[in-house]
Amino acid sequence: MITVAEGDLDRAVAARAASLLLRYPDDEVLAALPLVRDALDELPGQLAAPLRAVAGHRAGADPRTLAAQYVELFDFRRRCCLHLTYYTSGDTRRRGEALVGFAAAYKAAGLTVADGELPDYLPAVLDLAAADDRGWRLLREHRVGLDLLAKALAKEGSVYRHAVEAVLLMLPAAAPADLVAVARLARTGPPVEQVGLEPFGLVDTSGGRR
Repeated sequence: MITVAEGDLDRAVAARAASLLLRYPDDEVLAALPLVRDALDELPGQLAAPLRAVAGHRAGADPRTLAAQYVELFDFRRRCCLHLTYYTSGDTRRRGEALVGFAAAYKAAGLTVADGELPDYLPAVLDLAAADDRGWRLLREHRVGLDLLAKALAKEGSVYRHAVEAVLLMLPAAAPADLVAVARLARTGPPVEQVGLEPFGLVDTSGGRR
């Protein structure tokens, strides 16, 4: 684990970099790559290295290929979902309740989520963490989901696992109960119950992003 103090500048920079590196690679996100790579040069090596792997991959790839691979990975593989509450609440009414807590954290920090994004979307939570400790609290509370995401991305052989691993480096080590939960959810997957989600736009009719 990277031992950094609460609110440390390095951690904020790393969170913002991880957010950009985990977002859909549209023109705006890809245009920010040079700035991201410059920022990584100022971070501790242990933290910069995994993020630099993702940045280098994106810089050297065809944008259309990047976009297609991103959609295939994050939109159509449930175990690679970038929405943190999905791992512990699945498509149940509990997920709607959890999203209320996320939304409250943004409001308390004086921030808003971009149009079309849910408040538990990992890049958005990382942006919150870069600006306010409430984001780090949410990441700590959903470490089980992050661990599952990292494992799923590693199984897929995806370079994006490095960005998630960098986030995990900045969080406290997993507690024994978290490890048990990760093992259980890895076997069973998230719970399913298609009710109570409509207020948050979670009803997926296209087979796409959750």
